[in-house]
Amino acid sequence: MSRLGGPMPSPDPKHGPLVLMLLVLTVVTGVVDAVSYLALGHVFVANMTGNVVFLGFAIAGAPNLSAIASLAALAAFLLGALAGGHLARRLPGHRGRLLTTAVGAQATLVATGTVLAAVIGHTSAPARYTLIGLLGFAMGGQNAVVRALRIPDLTTTVLTMTITALAADLTGPRRFASAVWMFAGALLGAVLVLHADVPGALGLALVLLLAVAVATHRSAGSTPAPEWTKPL
Repeated sequence: MSRLGGPMPSPDPKHGPLVLMLLVLTVVTGVVDAVSYLALGHVFVANMTGNVVFLGFAIAGAPNLSAIASLAALAAFLLGALAGGHLARRLPGHRGRLLTTAVGAQATLVATGTVLAAVIGHTSAPARYTLIGLLGFAMGGQNAVVRALRIPDLTTTVLTMTITALAADLTGPRRFASAVWMFAGALLGAVLVLHADVPGALGLALVLLLAVAVATHRSAGSTPAPEWTKPL
């Protein structure tokens, strides 16, 4: 029997607030990929599968795609993942502190991108590639840290295997929630990019990141540390 649940899975004492925090980061992914695809030249800063495919299309001569943009996003994402992996190794014993630190750094990068887009714009090549670099680095770091947290069925950036498992097993409230929250982020980001502006969309991502950092810090700050902060 199907047990998909709703868009908000039941609380899990083993992971505390981390499940909700990662779902919010999934919304952030949808928002920033809407910005990058719709405003920065048909490139993704979080979905690297899409960039690899776009790179192949661009090399083959498909219009409106840039091999350089795809390579820039891939390079920035890889550097961000390298930094996120280093951070995870530096803070191995406290999952709350790891997520707070990582999201704080990510918020700094997104804030820089928001200011850049507001002051300089996003259409010139220097501004566009700077934004791709900042956002790609931020999302690579997010992906590496989320991987280190080891919460099943919540990657925050990749849905292919999540949706496959959801259909194959007909179970998994986190899988279903992940897809719904990613869709919500993409929808919100696209509405803001198409009907408002890029700084507004990036501002939404920044607010969500700051909310995650503050909420995680407060939840993890008690002494002794809550059980969910311990590594798995």
